[in-house]
Amino acid sequence: MAEPDTNEPRTPARLFALKHGDTFVVADAYGDITGVGDGLFHDDTRLLSRFRLSVAGRPLELLGGAVSGDNVLFTANLTNLPLPPIGGQPIRQGAIHLERTRLIWRDRLFERWRLRNYGQAAVHLPLRLEFGADFRDMFEVRGLVRAARGQIRAAVVADDSVVLSYEGLDGVVRCSTITFGTRPQELAPSFADFQLMLAPGVRTDLFCEVAQTAGEPPSRQRFRDAAARARLAAREARRRGARVQTGGRVFRAWLERSRADLALLTTEFPTGPYPYAGIPWFSTAFGRDAIITALQMLWLDPSLARGVLRFLAAHQATESSPFTDAAPGKIMHETRKGEMVRLGELPFERYYGGVDTTPLFVALAGAYAARTGDLGLIEELWPALVAAVHWLEGDGDSNGDGLIDYARGADTGLANQGWKDSEDSVFDEAGHDIEGPVALVEVQGYAFAAFRAMADLAARRGEPIGTRTRWEERAEALRQAVEERFWVEAIGSYALALDGSGRPCRVRASNPGHLLFVGLPTPERGRRVAALLLGSSFNTGWGLRTLGAQQPRYNPMSYHNGSVWPHDTAICAAGIARYGLRDGAAALLSDMFETAVRFDLRLPELFCGFARRPGEPPIAYPVACLPQAWAAGSAFMMLQACLGLTVDGWSGALQIDRPRLPAGIDQLTIRSLGVGPVSVDLTFRRVGAQVAVYPDGSERAAVPITVTM
Repeated sequence: MAEPDTNEPRTPARLFALKHGDTFVVADAYGDITGVGDGLFHDDTRLLSRFRLSVAGRPLELLGGAVSGDNVLFTANLTNLPLPPIGGQPIRQGAIHLERTRLIWRDRLFERWRLRNYGQAAVHLPLRLEFGADFRDMFEVRGLVRAARGQIRAAVVADDSVVLSYEGLDGVVRCSTITFGTRPQELAPSFADFQLMLAPGVRTDLFCEVAQTAGEPPSRQRFRDAAARARLAAREARRRGARVQTGGRVFRAWLERSRADLALLTTEFPTGPYPYAGIPWFSTAFGRDAIITALQMLWLDPSLARGVLRFLAAHQATESSPFTDAAPGKIMHETRKGEMVRLGELPFERYYGGVDTTPLFVALAGAYAARTGDLGLIEELWPALVAAVHWLEGDGDSNGDGLIDYARGADTGLANQGWKDSEDSVFDEAGHDIEGPVALVEVQGYAFAAFRAMADLAARRGEPIGTRTRWEERAEALRQAVEERFWVEAIGSYALALDGSGRPCRVRASNPGHLLFVGLPTPERGRRVAALLLGSSFNTGWGLRTLGAQQPRYNPMSYHNGSVWPHDTAICAAGIARYGLRDGAAALLSDMFETAVRFDLRLPELFCGFARRPGEPPIAYPVACLPQAWAAGSAFMMLQACLGLTVDGWSGALQIDRPRLPAGIDQLTIRSLGVGPVSVDLTFRRVGAQVAVYPDGSERAAVPITVTM
């Protein structure tokens, strides 16, 4: 049989992802894997680098590809191109429909190929699946070149299965087993051929599974059972916490898709649910990303924060290591499981090079306790919280100037260790790199929130008054240091960072918006920063740029120097609302919603920071993760900022401050919002120029609600 003509033109690539646990697949709209940034991955190793269907040596024609609303099933609808006579009459284009459906459940890829002949005569259809596995580490897939690799073993071919394997330099043998429910007419180390006779109007189903080990033969029942279990698990994950309902059909669909994306990315650990950062590059546990995602969802679903806190506490550093940037008390930045980290070629097996993760961990604990009133978890976490704060007061302030700073311990670590961690993201007003240790402005805000949280929690635990006072004084000293050392009147904002000599980087960036989120700036300065962010230098009409236009290194197509990151916009929007510009926050939510509409109701990790133009869509960033957890969570953080809603877990009360609704939404209901031991339903309804709040009558007496209009 002839090889497929892979040079024939195809629809421009759009990638679709499925995930369960530590296994995920990324493929194009045909369902094909080509080995260019896509594949089937498990534990940071690519188990499939080629997986492509063809008919009679020709590629199939795409009718459409999509992932189901619950993120469980991917389906590609395909048809044949014109085919020459193969043991009969020629097959005209569009005679054969092939529905290709896949899912992932418990580290196994399930696939069904459903074929139907819509022609008037029986046809002989040669169907080929090409497959291959390069077993490359995720970092190789991302572009790193290794000096040496392990050995690809000879494929083991049986009647209905092929085992592909690789022995790594770490001595681990990694396998990919491809099994068919129907025995192929020919099965080779790189392809399987099926010779199908399709009668008119008759449906034929073929089943295939891919996993590290063989299982029972693929079948219709196994496929149905896996799909049912996967859908049930996805539904349970989506239904955790409160729900948001609205009559705006598209807006509701965006929120539902965002919730489904968070469910897709969340992995269940013994410590509780944990959101992985994003697919494909970051489908693993990251500290910063998970904390911010938990903060975004805290008002609706505190269980996510609980799982994140417990997992990170269990992986807290207990010793120092320059290679992994670890120090006692520090909270993990990233964990990986592939061959390269096992061999020590990279430091990311358990890596601590994030300067902001530790204060964010403490701040999340404080926010969780304030939201839930759950002192039990705080008791469990208290040793980890104290150790984290000791790091802030000790190694986290390497030069003793009272600010939290960073400098990597080895050249293999991250050069920049804030959320903007690309190598060119921190610089001075001349556009020059700076010498460390570097004190980022937003990190001081996170530490400010951490010290205040510890002071409050210490008081609630009955700690000695001196303990609480010390942390209160530390927070106030940090606030004053930021106001005195970071504020730059000439730019009307706070400096991006201080270099190792204490000189401010006089650069207008979005980072100070995170200070607004934690409430550090004075009211006057906070409003000035908010106005700057809402101005044209930052506000693209789709979201906020990470760097102001006309700043050195500004590039709207860059990763961190002028692009738009939805989570960054959401944090800034929450801060803007905190400083009284709630209408500005509502406008940003509306802009983000319109952005999501143009990205098929999914906010990507980032997109280009070009200004909005009439009739033109936002411009995609080519290799952005989609879905990305903190991008999906951004919708809910911005919505909370617009509603002005705060849950006081200590008193079991609700505060609602000057609520707003996004443009085009006249009514929105929050269902089953947990407040202490009870839950409430709240409806926000536009009444003239105001937004009124209507609690369910049966709960009005149970939960005190204070509304400021």
